[in-house]
Amino acid sequence: MKKDSTKNPNIYLLVGGIMCGLILLLSIVSLFWTPYSPTEMSAALRFKAPSFAHIFGTDNFGRDIFSRVMKAIGSSFVISLFVVGISGILGILIGSVTGYFGGIVDTLVMRVVDAINGFPSILLALVVISLLGKGKQNVVIALGIAFTPSFVRIVRGEFIRLRDSDYIIRARLMGTKKIRILFLHILPNIFSTFWVSVMIGFNNAILAESGLSYLGIGVQAPDATLGSMLSDAQGYLNSSPWYALAPGLTIVWMVLSAAMLSEGISRAKK
Repeated sequence: MKKDSTKNPNIYLLVGGIMCGLILLLSIVSLFWTPYSPTEMSAALRFKAPSFAHIFGTDNFGRDIFSRVMKAIGSSFVISLFVVGISGILGILIGSVTGYFGGIVDTLVMRVVDAINGFPSILLALVVISLLGKGKQNVVIALGIAFTPSFVRIVRGEFIRLRDSDYIIRARLMGTKKIRILFLHILPNIFSTFWVSVMIGFNNAILAESGLSYLGIGVQAPDATLGSMLSDAQGYLNSSPWYALAPGLTIVWMVLSAAMLSEGISRAKK
């Protein structure tokens, strides 16, 4: 018996969508406006507790933490978006060809993928950044390379599952070109699975970017990042706990929203 979706709403999709929408809204607003300058320092305002004037308080340089969190959300969101975009596109191109055609190319590519997967993504990103240097663009490139193998595996698996389906066999018998079969017959049918992987990848990209910034090799000052704010705040946990609380809870919010949205998408396709 078919379930009545009106009686069983997808709460994960709803809550995750609202939480991600708030992140997106803050990211867009931060491009044009923040309550204070994220980089303006003031010795007189150092370590001010949360108040109506500074709802998240101020840091060790007298900068407004809420303004910096807004900028950091925007930076983390854009970086994660580009990381998932690069790794997702590469995953589709490589995974579709290897999964559909198989053979020696598939074997060689998967050996490379296995070798890359043998390294933790953060460690691999560290190696790439050490070669390319610090900065936003290099963080995107490093994480894009590190996350590509997981997308390759997912896309390859779906193409292997679908390449011998009845409708694909009929398309071959009708003389349909292989490129058309790949991208017009098979690819649209893997998107329900692929989008869940995209949200999980977005989640992991947020954590990885924050981790690199925490280590001091991600986005560099004066740009605000959640990871670097946490790193700066760890020496003031006893005297000014709000300094670490704001970026820490923001990271949790972003990761939780992506996780709930991916779970909601997964449940919606069932």
